[in-house]
Amino acid sequence: MLPPFIIEQIRKREQEDKWRHEQPRVEIQPDAPYRRPRPEEAEPAAERGVLILELL
Repeated sequence: MLPPFIIEQIRKREQEDKWRHEQPRVEIQPDAPYRRPRPEEAEPAAERGVLILELL
């Protein structure tokens, strides 16, 4: 039988792996054409937000 601290470490790793795989994901369509907005279409600076992407 394994010592309790090793069993606990294994359990934590399994939970972390499960958590990583359950996170929501957004798929980006590579064939979607990108079009720069014209200056008149651009949002005012006050209405902009922040987007943080974590690439794994």
